[in-house]
Amino acid sequence: MLQIILFLFMGLLFLISLLFELFLTIRCMVLKRKGKDRGKLHKKMKSSLIISLTLFICIFAGGILSQLSAYTPKIKDSQGNAVQGSIAELRKVELNGREEWISIRGNSLNNPILLFLAGGPGGSQIAAVRYNLEELEKNFIVVNWDQPGSGKSYNAIDAEDISIDTYIEDGEALTTYLCSEFGKEKIFMVGESWGSALGVFLAKNDPQNYYAFIGTGQMVDFLETEKIDYNLAIELANKNNDNKKVEKLINNGEPPYYGSELLGKSTEYLNYLGSYMIHNEKIHNAGYQTLRDISASEYGMLDKINYLRGLMDVFGTFYPKLYNVDLRKQYSEIDVPVYFFQGRHDINAPAKLVQEYYDTLKAPSKDLIWFEHSGHSPWINENELFIENLLKIRNQYASDYK
Repeated sequence: MLQIILFLFMGLLFLISLLFELFLTIRCMVLKRKGKDRGKLHKKMKSSLIISLTLFICIFAGGILSQLSAYTPKIKDSQGNAVQGSIAELRKVELNGREEWISIRGNSLNNPILLFLAGGPGGSQIAAVRYNLEELEKNFIVVNWDQPGSGKSYNAIDAEDISIDTYIEDGEALTTYLCSEFGKEKIFMVGESWGSALGVFLAKNDPQNYYAFIGTGQMVDFLETEKIDYNLAIELANKNNDNKKVEKLINNGEPPYYGSELLGKSTEYLNYLGSYMIHNEKIHNAGYQTLRDISASEYGMLDKINYLRGLMDVFGTFYPKLYNVDLRKQYSEIDVPVYFFQGRHDINAPAKLVQEYYDTLKAPSKDLIWFEHSGHSPWINENELFIENLLKIRNQYASDYK
């Protein structure tokens, strides 16, 4: 947090110095036209330029230093000592020729791997998972992947070039890398929101690589979800006598949206539903702590900027590519055990669609576990119960990886 404040302050000073330099330049031009002496003014311009350059160098150097010094904290015991045999590192990996970043955290390398697939698309949850699911590190090697175009992997590929296959191919490459690097035959996989669909794609394509897939905030049919959410927002706004919101939503029209209008129009109803869940007393620990997460040590200053850029750029360009996805029709059979951890009060991923997908899904084993005090994010809303259920699944396959 202090780092962000410092950079904002220096950025403000730099902007002020540039404006002052511009003022002096204009003043100098005026004096020149009037044929007046500009000697003193030139000295001020020189001093201002030196200050501007110094601030620019400090900001540039500080940004590079913050990138190089980004880290994930060591895993420590109750006495504050580093746990022997543990792993806690940020690692750059090359996946299909793209440089992307993962965090790896676990008390023991003997534990199975749990790959967490963040939501979005374009989201980074390296810090959020560490804060909310730290207890998992005692029983898993927890791997968080900043997918191409998000967070620390923002520059791996241009947002416009990202396709569904990009994520699938890189996810497959990452799974292969993790199994090889840590000597594992298979891994566990958790997918959150958009990541829940990506997890289904990966499990369907390469079932031999996964012990089980756990989807939470499970997305099923992206276009139908948007239409349901849009109409629900209008319904809630009418109940709240929020006539301005109703008018705005109606003027925007029902999804689908494309191009430059997508982000602004979809935000109108998604934020409204998000606010509703935050204020729903039945949901525990309702909100993301974005400021805390973006201030985490895993992100340098450029990462912090890209944390936000990824959400805006990738969502806007990639999301329409998901409109034709309906897991009920295209992924009705998966040769991997599947578990859905679903918030009872989730209105971003409609419960109706999740239930329908669960009922039609054919898998070696499956279970739909409802979290009675959760919205779209049971891993945050009821993180202790989320961990408890995830460990139960882990223990079912203990004989396979010991």
